[in-house]
Amino acid sequence: MARNSEKAQSMLFRFREAQAADLGIIDAGRTRRPRSITEQDSIPACEKWRGQVLKEISRKVSRIQDPALSDYQIRDLNDEINKLMREKHMWEVQIRNLGGPNYMRSGGKVYDEAGREIPGGGRGYKYFGRARELPGVKELFEAAARAKQDDEKPLETRDDLRKQVDAAYYGYAPGEEDEKLLAYEAARERQAYENLAKAAAGLEPPPGWESLPGDTGDGQAWELPTMEEVQQELIDRRRRRLLDQL
Repeated sequence: MARNSEKAQSMLFRFREAQAADLGIIDAGRTRRPRSITEQDSIPACEKWRGQVLKEISRKVSRIQDPALSDYQIRDLNDEINKLMREKHMWEVQIRNLGGPNYMRSGGKVYDEAGREIPGGGRGYKYFGRARELPGVKELFEAAARAKQDDEKPLETRDDLRKQVDAAYYGYAPGEEDEKLLAYEAARERQAYENLAKAAAGLEPPPGWESLPGDTGDGQAWELPTMEEVQQELIDRRRRRLLDQL
């Protein structure tokens, strides 16, 4: 009869252990991984244990996709994955505290040892694979999806806004040209002009101020230049500019 230690070293036993670890049935490396993460003071060792945790997460995420698993097995596997995610976070915190790379800078995304992103990774309790289809969990995801669709309701288009605009918006209402309204507006304009004149009484215009025709109250109307006068002024300005350059 072979002893237990000899059995543990046999090729068949190691093969069965590796096969069970690949299937996610047992955690072959859990007994060898230190539990006191904060007491580790070697960055390479922490990197090694973090890589081992990532491998286990990748195997269990692949395992949870198996359609032959029952709901209880799926829940247990999902709980184990979340525990491994928390352990991975603790290893990353310890690596950062020791002066190593900051793996938490990736914005909550989780990658396995092959560089593939693990869907569902991040902060808080997550559901992976078929765990999203469990009774009670599926309804939560559907409710969250509906709430997100309600929040992302598109803004009103230009056509929708134009439907609420009528002639009154542009000042073409039937009672817009009422005589009483026009008289009231004229009275308010005169009152505003008088108040402005009283406030400006006794004030001197700033130096260089030149009043425009019609603003001095002398009865002189605005005098707009003709097209010929504008053209002649432009030609004179160009001629003076050229003479200044010479």
